[in-house]
Amino acid sequence: MKATNAPRWGGTVGTVTVQQIYRDLKETLLLELLVGLPDEPVPVKASDVHRPGMALMGFAENFLPGRIQVFGESEMAFLSTLDSPGQCAAVELVLSLKPPAIFVAMDQTVPEAVVNLARERSFPLVRSALPATEFMAEMTRHLEKSFAPRTEVHGTLVDVYGVGLLFTGRSGIGKSECAMDLIERGHRLVADDIVELTRTVDDVLIGRYRDVLRHHLEIRGVGVIDVQALFGIRSIRMQKRVEVEVQLQEWDDSVDYERIGSANRYTEILGVNIPQVVLPLFPGKNITVISEVIALNFMLKIYGYDAAEVLNERILDTMRTSNRLQEYLDQDRE
Repeated sequence: MKATNAPRWGGTVGTVTVQQIYRDLKETLLLELLVGLPDEPVPVKASDVHRPGMALMGFAENFLPGRIQVFGESEMAFLSTLDSPGQCAAVELVLSLKPPAIFVAMDQTVPEAVVNLARERSFPLVRSALPATEFMAEMTRHLEKSFAPRTEVHGTLVDVYGVGLLFTGRSGIGKSECAMDLIERGHRLVADDIVELTRTVDDVLIGRYRDVLRHHLEIRGVGVIDVQALFGIRSIRMQKRVEVEVQLQEWDDSVDYERIGSANRYTEILGVNIPQVVLPLFPGKNITVISEVIALNFMLKIYGYDAAEVLNERILDTMRTSNRLQEYLDQDRE
């Protein structure tokens, strides 16, 4: 049986502009401005990158606006077969479809008529020294990251045996103290207090620290400590996939807590379901060891071994065997 909680954390999608792309990728993509960028931000509305070969030739059906356009060798070879008015007419058709920018790959020479047209329209025209395929791969990777849904969670993220455990619960319940114990036992802190979460294109949740907090822990009664300075570089990591939420709660006698583990709980973050373990606390309970067990048990399930299911099947087998034995004994007359 599976129990799924309602969504608890939504997210937002970042805004992307041509100006930001140029600033962020100028060195990586070896960019050169052929026409200066407008003062007003030029929004990019899609994460995929397009080559407008058919549109240049006059066929613009199913052309989606808002996508960055890339002129590779084929597009530039086609333009070279046209005279200046023909080049302007072909590019005019592409511009009429409202792309945010045109990037010319492979450091190719752009016809003067096309440069003048872009300048008259104050349209972003940028050249890259990279081949078209390499340029598009890098640009797509950057845009997917920029458009990825993201949110912030109040909690602590720790890498325990390679499993990303996200500890949540009310303020002061002991998330940071649990993380400190785990770090002392050789595990690695990713973020404390605020965890920045991003959903990748393949529906993986990636958590990282907020830059201003970095790898600091707040221990009530002690204050803020620098984990890297105290425990060394092996005690931290920059980011980690979030694989299990461990929700810390005060023990409540009126609550019937899970004892067998046959009812799998899930929580939804940014549209992604991840396993959730509700861990009730009381004085003397060893949360650190239990956290390690949660991580190891998660890995066992990934490899196809579910202890609760195995125990349940064993009990059923025992009951079936006992019933067969009893039936035999009831029918034995010797």
